Amino acid sequence: MNRQTIFMHMIMIFSICISHVNGQNLNTENVFLITIDGLRWQELFKGADDSLITNKNYVKEIEDTRKKFGYPTADERRKSLMPWIWSTVAEQGQILGNRMLGNEGLLTNIHWFSYPGYSELLTGFTDPMINTNDKINNRNQTVLEWLHNKEGFQGKVAAFASWDVFPYIINRDRSGIYINAGFETAIGDDISEREKYLNELQPQTHSPWNSVRLDVFTHHYAKEYIKRKKPRVVYISYGEVDDFAHDSRYDHYLNAIHRTDRFIADLWNYCQSDSFYRNKTTFFITVDHGRGDIKKSEWTSHGKIYKGSNEIWMAVIGPDSPALGERKDKYRFFTNQTAATVAALLGYDYSPNEDAGKVLEKVIRKSGQ
Repeated sequence: MNRQTIFMHMIMIFSICISHVNGQNLNTENVFLITIDGLRWQELFKGADDSLITNKNYVKEIEDTRKKFGYPTADERRKSLMPWIWSTVAEQGQILGNRMLGNEGLLTNIHWFSYPGYSELLTGFTDPMINTNDKINNRNQTVLEWLHNKEGFQGKVAAFASWDVFPYIINRDRSGIYINAGFETAIGDDISEREKYLNELQPQTHSPWNSVRLDVFTHHYAKEYIKRKKPRVVYISYGEVDDFAHDSRYDHYLNAIHRTDRFIADLWNYCQSDSFYRNKTTFFITVDHGRGDIKKSEWTSHGKIYKGSNEIWMAVIGPDSPALGERKDKYRFFTNQTAATVAALLGYDYSPNEDAGKVLEKVIRKSGQ
């Protein structure tokens, strides 16, 4: 048995030991935290909005879009839009945030846009000083950084994002976490041939936006790193959904949602095929904010002047999460509960201050269940 094999055995033994923190007997050893920027709960739970699909101001190819996503019932529409969520997660995990059933998710920050939303999500609390999307290092420690400082997690936490502000939100300078965001390329002497190809291809591919790359690069950079480095905590932020909405292109928005569902399914299928991750990995999927809906034209926007922008949703699938499907219980939950729940899935009590959100109810199976 060589030195590397012995070390990996030690890490596995340690991960089993920490799973008994707070009396919990957990199977989760790895967590993938995934966000889809600005995906409304309305599309997740009801599918494509027919009044928007048929609006020429928002859709250029109406018949093609209706053929793909414009089914007669809400159940058919949402399954066509996000088939993995409404098959695999609906059967094996749980989906929170259908406000029509009284299951309501909300932000706690008052700004209802990206940096404050991501900071709340990753730190577990709202900082009133975070009120801009500017590239300013987050003064607060995220749960990613907190875990990265734990024994057994050093060098095993990584983040991938389409938006180029994430190195500041996660504070790469202080945290030391590996982050690939915006138009950054893979680095290191041991990068794969596919990563080298992505490094060549990305600068040759036009993005519609100056600060956000196409999600296909974020996805494949993340997947290649996961295959090569086997991180235990992975954060991935897909960004196209929000930016196509800001561009007032509902057809592109829907297509981006559908692609993202396929990306996450691809990651889940990979994890289930790999012995390091199989049956030991939880996926936690959510958003940084909602979008307007009081007026149909407000779907393109978010922020505190657009009612509904603070409405969010979550989905969880993994070995320690009861298969409740679409949650129908009357329950109000908040974005700031994400960080504590991610830590709890790994056996840790994350409570950075008295304002921090607590672990989500019914998301982690109690001992004996």
